[in-house]
Amino acid sequence: MATAMPTQVRAALSMVIIVLVGAAAVEAQRDACGADLSTFLPSPFSSSRFHCAPVWNSFILRHFQNGDNIMSIVLSATYTSGWVGIGFSSDGKMVGSSAMIGWIDNHGRAYIKQYYLRGQTSSAVKVDQGNLLTTDTRPAVVLYGDNIYLAFQLNFSVQPAQQHIIVASSAITPNKFHLAEHDDKATLSFDDFSSGDPVSTYYPYQLKRNHGALAMFGWGILLPLGAIVARYLRHKDPLSYYLHVLMQFLGYIIGLAGVVSGIALYNRIHSNFTIHRGLGISVLALGSLQVIAFFLRPNPDSKARKYWNRYHHWLGRLCLFFAAVNVALGIEIGGADMSWKVIYGAFISVILITVTFLEIKLWNMLAKASTLGIQMPTCNFET
Repeated sequence: MATAMPTQVRAALSMVIIVLVGAAAVEAQRDACGADLSTFLPSPFSSSRFHCAPVWNSFILRHFQNGDNIMSIVLSATYTSGWVGIGFSSDGKMVGSSAMIGWIDNHGRAYIKQYYLRGQTSSAVKVDQGNLLTTDTRPAVVLYGDNIYLAFQLNFSVQPAQQHIIVASSAITPNKFHLAEHDDKATLSFDDFSSGDPVSTYYPYQLKRNHGALAMFGWGILLPLGAIVARYLRHKDPLSYYLHVLMQFLGYIIGLAGVVSGIALYNRIHSNFTIHRGLGISVLALGSLQVIAFFLRPNPDSKARKYWNRYHHWLGRLCLFFAAVNVALGIEIGGADMSWKVIYGAFISVILITVTFLEIKLWNMLAKASTLGIQMPTCNFET
């Protein structure tokens, strides 16, 4: 005789079914190369002839050549807000490229526009300009499930062969067609754009930014500030001593994280910036020697303390100099935008002015103290 299923078991089975159905629904909303575009995209963008490839993160690129060098392109990506774009570049760089950008505004209206990226600032990104030749086929932007689809046609003057493509996105919706800076981007290279998969994908822009930010803050900002505290706040000892140690150790740890991210970046892109890499190794070596010296410093009354002070003093200065040069070099060769140059340039300018003022003040105090026979306080690290 069949027995009734217990209430707890029925509830548990119902929950499992709900979870499985929900997971299946979420999976169905994700785009894939086998998806049927004819249910939501107009012709010719619903064709089954598309060459399809997942290219980066959730980005999927579909394209096929209609004939007469006319290319139909559909770019899709997971979307919640902001804009999604695809740029066409002759050298793989964003500056100088032309891009098709699509988004859904706060009122649910869809937009797709061509932009010309004349520079790295927002003001240099020009709407309704660019070198892309579109056809009479009306482009489309569709939000379907969790994905946005940008569909358009381009007319190439010659058979599209080797091509560099940049895909990018931002979570900030354009305001009056002005684009916010991208959150992340990737460069794709095609040997034969008309039919092939990308030969190489994904330039690690976020890793490059992390490397630059960590190196700048650790080696380029915290270490100089710690040195200033040690030299010009001697009269606040032991506070200056503890601040100096804290800032230098934090700077070293953050700078070391920058070195690790730099190694990971080099393993990804195999860049040939030998001077930058050599200076980075020198800064790491000098910083490590300073850390070792901290644990091996002799007592203040030891005869060796004088030599230790000179060693610590001059190796520290050399480390700071190499770090400042290398941070500036990294900003330049990394193609950082103007905000990085302004921030670090302003910091270096303030540091130089401050150090000049404090050094003059310190020497005047030392001269007066020498005249009066007064012994000036010394730092635990400095002579």
